Amino acid sequence: MTQLSRILNYHLLTCLFFLAGSCKEGTYETTHRPETEPNASFPFTIGEKTIDAELAVKPSEREKGLMHRDSMPLGKGMLFVFEEPGPQKFWMKNTRIPLDIGYFSPEGRLLEIHAAKPYDLNGVPSRSKNIQFVLELKLNGFREMGIAIGNKIKLSDLSKALTDRGFEPKDFGLSL
Repeated sequence: MTQLSRILNYHLLTCLFFLAGSCKEGTYETTHRPETEPNASFPFTIGEKTIDAELAVKPSEREKGLMHRDSMPLGKGMLFVFEEPGPQKFWMKNTRIPLDIGYFSPEGRLLEIHAAKPYDLNGVPSRSKNIQFVLELKLNGFREMGIAIGNKIKLSDLSKALTDRGFEPKDFGLSL
């Protein structure tokens, strides 16, 4: 094989490699292009209070949640966002701090608040089967901030945060 033949074969194989890789159908996980870091915080208004929360949108982010944290200051938390409403159940695997878990309807209304104990693997299920957003705050955080059942997340705040993270709000039933 001549030097020229080897170079041509190498270039042909390189092109085929890249073309074959681009034929793979992308998934939501691989096609998402974050504009901000996954653990960036965003302000959310609930009722008349503002929470600064990280978004957990991708399955890997929702799975990790607040694991391995040593503290959670008042007014900070994590907001879990699901594409479709349904029943939810959150557990405390590798979660060192006690938390309040607030379950919200697709309209952003707070329906339930449950206390969760560190490392509890039993899970805290929602009573409602129509939950689309879940907010974790430090234990008693909802009460201490004056956020009550019936208060609503300002969904335009959530749409903006999703957009800033590189997601399409419409994929979660939201508009801008």
